[in-house]
Amino acid sequence: MPTFEEARKIILDSVVPLGVEKVEMLDAVGRVLAEDIMAPWDMPLWDNTAMDGYAVHSKDCGETATLKLSGFLPAGGFMSHPMEAGTAVKILTGAPIPAGADAVVPFEQAEERDETVFLKEKVKPGDHIRFKGEDVKEGETILPAGAVLRPSEISMLASFGRLFIPVHRRVRVAILSTGDELVDPGEALAPGKIINSNSLALAAAVRETGCIPIMLGIARDTKDSLREKLAEGLTADVLITSAGVSAGDRDYVRDVLDELMVKQVFWKVDIKPGRPTAFARRDGKPVFSLPGNPVSSLITFEEFVRPALLKMMGFRKVLRPLVTATLREGIKKKPGRVNFLRVAVEEKDGKYIAWSPGKQDTGYLRTLLLADGIAVIPAEKGDLTAGEQVEVQIIAGDGGLMEA
Repeated sequence: MPTFEEARKIILDSVVPLGVEKVEMLDAVGRVLAEDIMAPWDMPLWDNTAMDGYAVHSKDCGETATLKLSGFLPAGGFMSHPMEAGTAVKILTGAPIPAGADAVVPFEQAEERDETVFLKEKVKPGDHIRFKGEDVKEGETILPAGAVLRPSEISMLASFGRLFIPVHRRVRVAILSTGDELVDPGEALAPGKIINSNSLALAAAVRETGCIPIMLGIARDTKDSLREKLAEGLTADVLITSAGVSAGDRDYVRDVLDELMVKQVFWKVDIKPGRPTAFARRDGKPVFSLPGNPVSSLITFEEFVRPALLKMMGFRKVLRPLVTATLREGIKKKPGRVNFLRVAVEEKDGKYIAWSPGKQDTGYLRTLLLADGIAVIPAEKGDLTAGEQVEVQIIAGDGGLMEA
């Protein structure tokens, strides 16, 4: 049975980024660039003004100067003839610098009266000009493969006229819940039945990660039902099952996966909660079998499935950040397994304080709702006392990412 660290390494070492597809600009947001992008031209494409003001030749301007106003150049305009000596051209931000000019004087440093411009300060060559290629040179790599496409990256690509972007494909994730006791949300809840919340919870986690969830519904506790659903799930990029992999008399998931030529990698992990977490593969395709308990299911998704899905979409940063937090109160723990404790986290004076927001029994889903992070407690640790420091994965908000 692998440790937590061994299990996660096995999983991450076994997955690779999926293929590449070209998508329209807005469909690329949040995805990973699959190829280096080179600048097809200089940016700016020509010298232009960074300010509203007057284009001048600095040689015409001493401590003060009086120049004849000879034209007006708005953004999008162009002056085909050179500017005459001793003149100034009124120019608006972004407009090309006219030939013969080498500086721009902002409006607030000049006064215009009767087609004449009076300069109040000395002018230096290059003042308030954005020069051709100053931002990006033609042929320069503007975005490397592996870049995550945020609004700033989209802005750069759009500035060079890109319409389609090569990105790693989104992962299609099939999700299957198992058990005769399950009913779908909206169905009548007969005695002994429970609502299948796991499928929706896992689908939400899959979608939040940026992947495409495929809902397979519920497989009943028979080999025929499981075989049909699992075979369908294996047509996706990743298959996730919930429940059915422990030691119960009717936990057939493991047997049926074996019949479907899915190769076992491990079937338990030395962690709490989530010990009955399994990982298998068929032709390189990952198959995750998560516990049926809703809290355990979401925690093991967070720790094992989410990093794998991100890597398959080309992300190089796939793990949540770890912060060091001081416990506000003691927490009971038996040594022997890595424990994942749901904790609320508060930052105060640059330091983090953590505490349990409720009972840590995995039957209490509300504790996960109130948690900002997951404290990862090493296997050798026993009971924790108030004031001890723990490492916490921040899960509230996007949490950021750190290198795998």
